[in-house]
Parts: sequence; structure tokens; C-alpha cells
Amino acid sequence: MSDGATYEDAGVDIEAGERAVELMKAAVKSTHTRAVIAGLSDFGGMIGLGGDFAEPVLAAGTDSVGTKLKIAFALDIHNTIGHDCVAMCVDDIVCQGARPLLFLDYVGIGRLVPEVVAEIVEGVAEACRIAGCALLGGETAELPGMYAEGEYDLVGFAVGVMEREGIIDGSQVAAGDVLIGLPSSGLHSNGYSLARYVLFDNADLPLDEDSGLLGRTLGEELLEPTRIYAGSLVKLFDEGPLPHAIMHITGGGIGGNVARGIPDGLSARVDMSAFDRPAIFDLIQRTGNVEEAEMRRTFNLGVGMVLAVAESAADRTVEILSAKGEEPLIIGGVIEGGDGGCVLE
Repeated sequence: MSDGATYEDAGVDIEAGERAVELMKAAVKSTHTRAVIAGLSDFGGMIGLGGDFAEPVLAAGTDSVGTKLKIAFALDIHNTIGHDCVAMCVDDIVCQGARPLLFLDYVGIGRLVPEVVAEIVEGVAEACRIAGCALLGGETAELPGMYAEGEYDLVGFAVGVMEREGIIDGSQVAAGDVLIGLPSSGLHSNGYSLARYVLFDNADLPLDEDSGLLGRTLGEELLEPTRIYAGSLVKLFDEGPLPHAIMHITGGGIGGNVARGIPDGLSARVDMSAFDRPAIFDLIQRTGNVEEAEMRRTFNLGVGMVLAVAESAADRTVEILSAKGEEPLIIGGVIEGGDGGCVLE
């Protein structure tokens, strides 16, 4: 018998990887639609576009969860963080008019614990079901020495499909358009580096206690999953006039992201009093004495998605989105003049 070095000696447990795959199989399969094509080798996923598109265009996006992962590590809760990863990706591609088609994930981890990876993938699968896309495949890589004990990284990749004539690119935005905001569920997955710096590095607030503002523990608030708007917006694509622009409010805040959908020669005006600001943002601002300008360029402050729609389509847009369980709010409009910017009033 050889006493030579093994892969396990180096920190990679092949059997644990195989067990993780077995634990996640049911969750992955639960997302498969009729478009998924099963293969024998499983080296890559396959999916068909079907015959529903005359001139199909694919949209793709990738994102991660960022330092929100640190909260999951601290609480040893891993079944929601995958939801965040899906949301960040599908809510990006839907802004272009795409219907989420498939999702791929990547987990890099220092020591593979099958149960932890299965929890992560269960969250991914649940979010894929909500978004209406198939979890077509992914990769789990055990990388000893790359991550601290109990830590990992999570990255997602989403692909969607649309008709070429259904592309939403902001070119139709015009003066008089109405801005409709969809409320966020809190921080979503942006600004956690500042939030952690203020709440933990400086104030040392406990994750398992309520500050008195939140109505639940700080940990529960910070792990609140990112909202998935894709299902509601696809319903809007099916039933209503297409929005002229859709802007996902992530890093850069409302002003920075709305500006991305406004052409030169126009500008957007957003009434910051038109929506409620969740208490977590007040806690961060007060605890860290964070200036309002910094809050506005870092966080969504209560709005996770903004649509620019023709004034004549505003009522119908609100009606369709409300029927899907959204709470759409008129938060501003588009006016002549400017360089495609956004003013927060």
C-alpha cells in the first residue's frame, strides 16, 4: 500500500463533493422546465428556446452577493443567500426586456461541507422557481487555503430571452414619462461593506438583538432576501405596454441607476418623499452619522426597481403590477433638458 500524498491530504474531499451533488439534485431538478434538455454526460446543461420567438435575442448577466455573505457566515444561515444571488442576476437582465431562461451558480469554498452547499443551492433553486428560470447547472469548487474556515464565495450567471422588437434600452424614454418605483425589502445585496463598518466595526451591535427600530433582530434584517421583480415584470411584458426603461437599483443608489436609463437631452426627477424608507437605513445613518448624500449613492433607500413609462400607460402599468402583488408608486418623472442625469428631490 502506498503512503504517498492524496488529494484529501491537500484538503480536497472528493467524497464530500459527491455527497453535496446528491443532496442538491432534487432542488436543481425542481427548477427544470420543459425547455431543459437532459444529456447523458452532464458536463454542460442544455436548454431549448422553443418555437415561440420569431427573432430571439439572448441577454446575460452575472453578479455575486458581496459582503452580505459575512452575515450568513456569522449566523451560520445559508439557505437564503442563494436567493440573493439569483435576484441580483435575473433582476438585471429583466431590465432589458428579457424573460429569465436559465441560471448557473458557482460556489468556491475552503472546506466542502455537503450540508452547507445543499442549503445554498436550495436557496438558489427556490429563487429560480420564483423567477421562472431553470437552474441548469453550476460548479462547486473546494479550494483549500483560499478562504477562511466556514467561508465561501457565491457567484451567479443568468441568461434570458426576448424578441428583438421587445428590447428595452431606454431609447424610447421621452419628456412626460412617469417614473414608477417598486419597493425594496431592505438593503437587498448592496452597501453591506458600509453597513458592516458602521454597525459592527464601529458600533459593535449584536446580530441577535433588536435595536428597537427594526421589530426583529439585526441579523434577521440584514439577511432579508433581495426581492425578485422578474416574475412581475414578465407579466407586464405579456399584458401591458412595454416600459420605455427599467432600472435595477443596486450599487450607486436611485440617482446613479435611474440616470443609466435616461437619454441625453432629458433628465429624471425623483421625489424622495413619495416612498417610505425602511428603518434599517435610519439605523445605519444614525449609528454612523452617515451624510445623506452618502446614503443616497450607496443604498436603494426603499426602492429596488424603477420603470419609466409613457404617461398614458402609467395607470395600466400600476394595475398589472399590483395584481402581481407589487406595491407600485409614482415617484417622479422625466423632463426636457439635462444630460441624462437624475435629480433626487
